[in-house]
Amino acid sequence: MTVTLRDAAAADLAAITRIYAEAVLTGTASYELVAPDEVEMMARFEATTRQGYPYIVAVDPTGTVLGYAYVSAFRTRPAYRWLVEDSIYIAAEARGRGIGKLLLEALVQRATALGFRQMVAVIGGASLASIAVHRACGFHPAGTLTGTGFKLGQWLDTVFMQIALGDGDTSDPDPTRYPGTLFAG
Repeated sequence: MTVTLRDAAAADLAAITRIYAEAVLTGTASYELVAPDEVEMMARFEATTRQGYPYIVAVDPTGTVLGYAYVSAFRTRPAYRWLVEDSIYIAAEARGRGIGKLLLEALVQRATALGFRQMVAVIGGASLASIAVHRACGFHPAGTLTGTGFKLGQWLDTVFMQIALGDGDTSDPDPTRYPGTLFAG
């Protein structure tokens, strides 16, 4: 099956909301317990894209959204501004086809091109599939927090993974090249 990656658009929000709702209600990738509605997902989408962060979708030849991914600020303190966190969600019927890897590779490329220096994955429920995708894209383990969430009748661990982007921490970042607006001023 041919998969195309493109920037997400407001018209994709119904599909994105459906994909995320399934993840919230049946999985441990998100620690949310109630799936947000499309209005809330639109607000999140607009906040992310307004700040200049990449937000992309994977679509099949008919235009059906199979998954989505984006980066956002890891924390909102200014010294963290060169570090982004990735988020990837795949439709249940599209899992196991390499779509997560395609999305993550594209996020790494886009975030690097924008001038970010580090990307972190915060993997809820210590998902083996998510760990494998991140490892395949060059992320390395950065730590595990045990018993961080309780969902679906079980205590969940959170795994952190990290990848350096561009020069990583081997040189100073160029403050005039910061791509987002979260820390503009």
